[in-house]
Amino acid sequence: MKYFTQYQSPVGQLTLQASDDGLLGSWFDQQKTAPNEFGEENNQHPILRQTIQEYEEYFAGKRKQFDVPTTPQGTDFQKQVWAMLKTIRSGETWSYQELAIAINNPKAVRAVGLANGKNPISIIIPCHRVIGKNGNLTGYAGGIDNKRLLLIHESEHSELLS
Repeated sequence: MKYFTQYQSPVGQLTLQASDDGLLGSWFDQQKTAPNEFGEENNQHPILRQTIQEYEEYFAGKRKQFDVPTTPQGTDFQKQVWAMLKTIRSGETWSYQELAIAINNPKAVRAVGLANGKNPISIIIPCHRVIGKNGNLTGYAGGIDNKRLLLIHESEHSELLS
């Protein structure tokens, strides 16, 4: 069974989806990879409540990493990329090439970019921390402005929480 709720974050409304095993997704309204059906609305589901609590702490500058269990659905390659994304520390950025090297597949830069773009759990699996090799902010499902805001937020709070 899948459950969902809405969360109004400082960077826009997010639709959160969970199963009893973990968080399945956190999508911006404009995100094209969100599913057509989210399941049953349940504002009291423990995984969804934990997710909202951790988002509140994150946006308040009191949390750098998330503890909510995640169970994103994707290919083995996508899951490998998403797992590596969780190792990028708050306040840091990596290039797509660095991410490809980190998964021991240095020629897979384009595939890494595609997997990054299909990340179903925005912010918690921090695909916003991946930027172009030249330092430019590149595509983000939540929009480039939100990517910029998230990176600024993390750089401002990363030293406070070290």
